[in-house]
Amino acid sequence: MTAALTVYAATFMRYSMAVTPKNYLLFACHFVNFGAQSTQGFRFLQYWHNGGREEALKLKAQQGLQSAKAQGKGPIEQAEEKGKGILQKGEAKLIEVKDKVVR
Repeated sequence: MTAALTVYAATFMRYSMAVTPKNYLLFACHFVNFGAQSTQGFRFLQYWHNGGREEALKLKAQQGLQSAKAQGKGPIEQAEEKGKGILQKGEAKLIEVKDKVVR
């Protein structure tokens, strides 16, 4: 569709100058349309043929990874923290018992 509209705009830009009197308003409209369709065509080619899709997917994956990291710690980190807490409580209890035995 973009290709068809680009050709259409280019053709009628030419014909807007070929008629008498010259139709500058029609030329301007088709000129803007030609520019817009050319931009869309470039974006299509960039995305599908020049690595734009791969870049978009890579960026999306990186954002997902950052989001997952920001949400919180994983189960392994949570288990480690819980284990450290239990270990500290156990050490405190051991010191308390040791002090009672030594007295």
